[in-house]
Amino acid sequence: MTEHTHDHDDDSACAVAHGAVTPPRPATSATGPAATSATTSASRSARAAGERTLVAVFASPVAGYLLRYGADMGFRGLLLEPDEARAAGAAALGFPLLAAVPDDLDDSVDLVVTDHHRPELGVMLRDALATKARWVGIMGNPHHVGPHVAMLTELGVPADEIARVHRPIGLNIGSRIPPEIAVSTLAGLLADRNGRPGGFEF
Repeated sequence: MTEHTHDHDDDSACAVAHGAVTPPRPATSATGPAATSATTSASRSARAAGERTLVAVFASPVAGYLLRYGADMGFRGLLLEPDEARAAGAAALGFPLLAAVPDDLDDSVDLVVTDHHRPELGVMLRDALATKARWVGIMGNPHHVGPHVAMLTELGVPADEIARVHRPIGLNIGSRIPPEIAVSTLAGLLADRNGRPGGFEF
């Protein structure tokens, strides 16, 4: 292996990049009825394992990339899909499936809604906001009022709670296709968790 010779301060990220430190182990996944029932206590198990949990809401191309890339970053991935037919089709992704938002999500959890056209959108976000999830966000163009606002208002969710929903969900890197959107989203979550601005300034 070629020894690196560039100058830098003691940097843990550099140590990982050069193989001196082992990066976080990707979260394992499972499917099937047993896995689904086990994930109803998502936040408790995440806290016990000292892991970060990423909940992708609705089976979509973006959700698939989010969960796969997130696993490489050390996130424990869960896919929330209330539609049985869509859930069956998404089982091949290999991540535990949820049919509803667990009521015990805590501040180890980031929840991302990956489809703003679904009729279940309002209920999913209402239930997510009622938990202690660290971060709740939804895909969409920030230059237009999202459809979730009217849906949540009709469900009686207060305006200050609706304002907790992050939109856009990632950094402005010009992402257009699902894998790019997933990279943007995960970079935004990481920056937020680490209290960093998410730009080119260090």
